[in-house]
Amino acid sequence: MSKDKQFVTEITPQGEDFSRWYIDVIKKAELMDYSPVRGCIVFRPEGYELWENIQRDLDRRFKETGHRNAYFPLFIPESFFQKEKDHVEGFNPELPWVTEAAGEQLEERLAIRPTSETMIGHMYSKWIQSYRDLPVLINQWANVVRWEKRTLPFLRTSEFLWQEGHTAHENEEEAREETMKMLDVYRQFVEEFLAIPVIVGEKTPSERFAGAINTYSIEAMMKDGRAVQAGTSHYLGTKFAVAFDIKYLDRENTLQFAHTTSWGVSTRLIGALIMVHGDDRGLALPPKVAPTQVIMIPIGPAKTREQVVGRVDELFAELKQAGVRVRVDDRSDVSPGWKFNEYEMRGVPLRLELGPRDMENGQVVLVSRVTGEKKIVRQDNLTQEVQTMLEEIQAAMFEKAKQFREDNFYDVETLDEMKASMEEKRGFVLAGWCGSAACEKQVKEETGATSRNIPFEPEKKKSNCLVCGEHAEHTVVFARAY
Repeated sequence: MSKDKQFVTEITPQGEDFSRWYIDVIKKAELMDYSPVRGCIVFRPEGYELWENIQRDLDRRFKETGHRNAYFPLFIPESFFQKEKDHVEGFNPELPWVTEAAGEQLEERLAIRPTSETMIGHMYSKWIQSYRDLPVLINQWANVVRWEKRTLPFLRTSEFLWQEGHTAHENEEEAREETMKMLDVYRQFVEEFLAIPVIVGEKTPSERFAGAINTYSIEAMMKDGRAVQAGTSHYLGTKFAVAFDIKYLDRENTLQFAHTTSWGVSTRLIGALIMVHGDDRGLALPPKVAPTQVIMIPIGPAKTREQVVGRVDELFAELKQAGVRVRVDDRSDVSPGWKFNEYEMRGVPLRLELGPRDMENGQVVLVSRVTGEKKIVRQDNLTQEVQTMLEEIQAAMFEKAKQFREDNFYDVETLDEMKASMEEKRGFVLAGWCGSAACEKQVKEETGATSRNIPFEPEKKKSNCLVCGEHAEHTVVFARAY
């Protein structure tokens, strides 16, 4: 068997076993490796660079909306969690505790941060005294720990990386405006930067963040039809302010509780990115987030190698100067065909080939990872052609993912219809819901699907609850989820 063929067959086809495909791809593309600690992974450079690019663009967006970064401790006293009843009940099952340090028992157990509302609430109570101190607009880039029983690299791990925004405001109106603003920042980022279409809406009460008044989310469809919650934004009202005594003197010199929000995305975006765009050849990365946007491969016999590689190096410098993330693979011990397979598997959006005949004609060959389109372009117009193709690939990937979602989105009127749909097809369903927790629970028990959110702009409004047949208070997206 040739080396080229062997390389490709190391990835399980999506249609055969999607979960196995996912693990094959992230291991083969060297995005991660398993650590000796259960449920934790090591981010290899290829995977961590994806996170760095996500972090860089999101951080820019946060700062453009007036937020600043800070850092808070990893360890949180147990007493902090006891102050907000819903919060501690929501997180207690997955909290790891530190009980001993330096050979001695601690007087109070310390939780390893699952989220920072409690710690930040404590600090805000010290920092906020007057309406002049508001709003407080802070974001934190950090790691958090939630001791998951079932894990899947990037999508659900015991320790993961994320950002968490925490803000405090004078009144409900301003806090709600912040909640929705940051939800839209997430929507724009995920759709524009990651080329992933999302459904924007409000979580049902059973799916709310522990301690929130309202939770809003963006939901994305993976290629196996399952959902990933790609980001959330929470209006916390005054619940955490009351619990942590975050008070301020208002403009009439009256003591008031601040209204707070929190919002976050995590490294599960990397998992979503892989599952939305990948195919049987491996990764397919949108140009905006790809660590390497262009791979340059010199081609030709040994006698022309020095000349071809020299020209590749010149073009490399030109592209790099223009801000393109570009690499050269000039190894002579593997064939060009093997390299083509390798960088397709790694998801590099654009391949540049240059051989002796291209040298003579003053041209290069550009090949799109997504469409396979080959384009011959002039070397003297290379930078513009590359930038144009990268833009086209980014747009095409979004449209392809959007079309997939549309093709796998179904309307149902009854629970029986939903069960039949879930057994025969993959994807999301849109259904009516009366608002009863019992009806929502029955959907989950009989289909394995959960309510993803109540979309702000459903394609159609439903009249009746899919379970009890009563008037539908809401039109809801249901799906099996990661």
